[in-house]
Amino acid sequence: MKKNNFNHLKDFLRNSIIPYAFPHINKEGWKFVPVFALITALLALAWAPLGWIGLILTIWCYFFFRDPERVVPQTENVVVAPADGKVQMITKVKAPNELEMGDEEFTRISIFMSVFNVHVNRAPAKGKILKTVYIKGKFLNADLDKASEDNERQLLAMETASGQKIAFVQIAGLVARRILCWAKEGQNFEAGERFGLIRFGSRLDVYLPQGIEPQVYVGQTMVAGETILANFAMTKAKKEAK
Repeated sequence: MKKNNFNHLKDFLRNSIIPYAFPHINKEGWKFVPVFALITALLALAWAPLGWIGLILTIWCYFFFRDPERVVPQTENVVVAPADGKVQMITKVKAPNELEMGDEEFTRISIFMSVFNVHVNRAPAKGKILKTVYIKGKFLNADLDKASEDNERQLLAMETASGQKIAFVQIAGLVARRILCWAKEGQNFEAGERFGLIRFGSRLDVYLPQGIEPQVYVGQTMVAGETILANFAMTKAKKEAK
């Protein structure tokens, strides 16, 4: 009986407490967490209260780079959120000129990531990367609409498995100073597959083609790789019904 209780306790710790207390972090995090920890140790030696401040910042740094597994919807032809955060705005605009996607009007869904969100970015759909463009720019507040045109950003165009073309853009913010993008032109992605990361805080824009209605609303909380932004099949079914 005691052995069974001990095994139950081990399973509880392994499956419930430990993943939350010590989540898996992205490999990029190991470039920063040790540095934060070293600075914390030096601060503690200099003056104990500074050491406590350093410890809090080290814990924050560790959690900033957390990279949890996500349950990606198995539904065909869906577009999922590429980032954690909140939908900041939904607007009708052209795709970025640099991606050469014509003058067609797209629906842009902007997702703002705070410094407390998971910052690993995931492919919004299954498809092939057609074009990638990196643009140097400013570091304005990512809340601003003009951040889509003025801030440092990484642009990506994709042809989805359903034949639709979408775009998504990593945008640096006021605090963010480094955009990481591992996607290459010609590379195929599964929906929800990791493609990049932004340090620290910023925004992701997704451009849906004309006629594709978003299934989210402003202020809604997004979970990268899980929350469905749109469904191409539903839009097609509506057109056929008409």
